[in-house]
Amino acid sequence: MIEIRDLHKKFGALHVLKGIDLEVQKGEVLSVIGASGSGKSTLLYCINGLEPIHQGRVVVDGTDVHAKGTDVNKLRQKLGMVFQQWNSFPHLTVLENVALAPRIVRGLSMAEARDVAAKQLGHVGLGDKLNSYPNALSGGQQQRLAIARALAMEPDYMLFDEATSALDPELVGEVLDTMRLLAEEGMTMICVTHEMGFARDVSDRVAFFHQGTMEEIGPPAQIFGDAQSEHTRRFLANVR
Repeated sequence: MIEIRDLHKKFGALHVLKGIDLEVQKGEVLSVIGASGSGKSTLLYCINGLEPIHQGRVVVDGTDVHAKGTDVNKLRQKLGMVFQQWNSFPHLTVLENVALAPRIVRGLSMAEARDVAAKQLGHVGLGDKLNSYPNALSGGQQQRLAIARALAMEPDYMLFDEATSALDPELVGEVLDTMRLLAEEGMTMICVTHEMGFARDVSDRVAFFHQGTMEEIGPPAQIFGDAQSEHTRRFLANVR
């Protein structure tokens, strides 16, 4: 379980997260929606320790992420993260990109790492691209490569930071289909997303962020059909 209590994050005088309280259970898919600048992506960065926090606690499977003495690198093996930009290594093949972290971080042999990489690439529909280089892939394929790279670490949780926002519209569907597959397989996921159809159809719960607060959270039917917050209703009316 991921447990967040009274989380505050500031960038200088800018108060980005203002007392977030949240729990995410194993096997749950949580979509986080809201306007740009509302703190959604910062939440993910605080969960996996990429950003320090100013107040509160972030606990992953009983371990306080920001406590002194926490081995954050070890903890991050539980937290696969997919960013807006895929940032693959252009001089490595698709297979080598995915095999790199299992070999270096997990300590697998070259053969074991390549087997894991081939399995995960097949999982995301890139089994026929093992020996290609990233620049030969479409944007959607490169983002699926990034998902495979995260899955190769065998994480317990996947964090998606607007994974489709940098893609051309015609490529968004193939990445969302991969995310849907992971959800169907029971992967615990926190998805910061502007894709309202995905949030409505795939999520167990949807959280709406507004100016650094989690203004509303609930099942998709509630958020999309009977939102309690005026800010939520206004946001959804605009994006629709």
